[in-house]
Amino acid sequence: MKDPGMPQLAEPPPNIPPLPPGETGLGAVLARPNFRRLWIGQIFSQLADKFYIVLMVFLIAQYWVPDNLGGNTPLAEAAAAIRINLESRAQVITLLATGIYVANTIPAVLLGTVAGVWADRWPKRSVMVASNALRAVLVLLAPLALVPGPQWLGLSWGYWALVLMTLAESALTQFFAPAEQASIPLLVPPHQLLAANSVYQATSMAATIVGFALGDPILRLLRNGLGALGIDNGEFWLLPLCYSLAAVAILGIQLDEPPRQTRRVSIWQEIGEGLTVLRERATVRTAMLQLVLLYSLLAALYVLAISLAAAIDSLGPTGFGTLLAMSGIGLALGALTMAQLGERFSRKLLATTGLGTIAFSLVLLGQLRGNLVLTLLLCVLLGLGAALLAIPAQTTIQVDTPEEQRGKVFGLQNNLINIALSLPLALAGTVVSRYGLLPVLWGLAAIALIAALSEQPWRPS
Repeated sequence: MKDPGMPQLAEPPPNIPPLPPGETGLGAVLARPNFRRLWIGQIFSQLADKFYIVLMVFLIAQYWVPDNLGGNTPLAEAAAAIRINLESRAQVITLLATGIYVANTIPAVLLGTVAGVWADRWPKRSVMVASNALRAVLVLLAPLALVPGPQWLGLSWGYWALVLMTLAESALTQFFAPAEQASIPLLVPPHQLLAANSVYQATSMAATIVGFALGDPILRLLRNGLGALGIDNGEFWLLPLCYSLAAVAILGIQLDEPPRQTRRVSIWQEIGEGLTVLRERATVRTAMLQLVLLYSLLAALYVLAISLAAAIDSLGPTGFGTLLAMSGIGLALGALTMAQLGERFSRKLLATTGLGTIAFSLVLLGQLRGNLVLTLLLCVLLGLGAALLAIPAQTTIQVDTPEEQRGKVFGLQNNLINIALSLPLALAGTVVSRYGLLPVLWGLAAIALIAALSEQPWRPS
């Protein structure tokens, strides 16, 4: 029995322009101008997030790690004090980049749920525009980190300033993400949500691949190209440009949200309301658990890919990125397929098929390890299964969560997913070292299969 105090499902907002009721697919959802503006904003915002990490590593390599490491540098002495031996330039860059990665992760783990509450309290378009505009202003300060100054733990103050900047940039991102996800159901009707989420997932994966693959060449091109024109530090212009374009695109969205009533409740009470949605709406709870499971499996794959690549002579352990890229291609292809055909099938069937596909791929990856072609194809298949699971789950959360609670629920979702990404990254390598690759792959496949069977696909929806 539903709690009478719980908000009921919201009707589709009246500002969505009508299209023929049966029209679905990629073309139909992109034909909506407001969704198209949100999508363009997503492209530039997510590219900027990836370019940000690449820029930080670029600056570390250019300004704080010399080509010829001396034996008694202040950094080496500081590292030795905590029992870390820095024998190569790559090790130093990796160590300093880890500081950036940690700073980027901390707000994602700590602020996701709280940011989701504010995404419900404030107008969502204003949250998205302000988040991108403030990040554009923030990254304009990055060149100041190159100014000579005092050192701490063997590093210039500029490196530590970039760590603090990364904390602030990641904190602003936590406000953007739930507001963006909660805006999608306000811009497209229910029968196009699956296609809209497919576009969202495909864009996220494409931004990851393009951002990390092309970030360094683009930064070098800007640095050298603008330098030839007499403009120094051209690499610093990319991020403000991307964040500003995202803000401008989203500013043009017409987003009519239901009026908010002033409520005298604390943030923690509102977080509790989001948890109540999960407790009382089984479909939302199940979809959330599916996403947490999926991202845990994908995070474990990031680590296991090193061992899988090491078993292939033509790749070796450093070629693990090729396997991850193939799974990304599979996810993108799956998302595009879902955009066109997903509405023909029930979301339960799609999720079950996705989990089963993931389990099948993990088993065969263990059995056929060492074979380059089959391993690449199985990585594509695994990515396809991830799309079949992630997109219906995200759509279910959007449809079955009351509009006034979506920010809280998506903030909680982002919190759980970031934790789900962190724990396997820390544990997978140790478990593989102790038990071997094959038992770990089988164990992950068994978890995916149990989750698929728990959906009881043989029962009608």
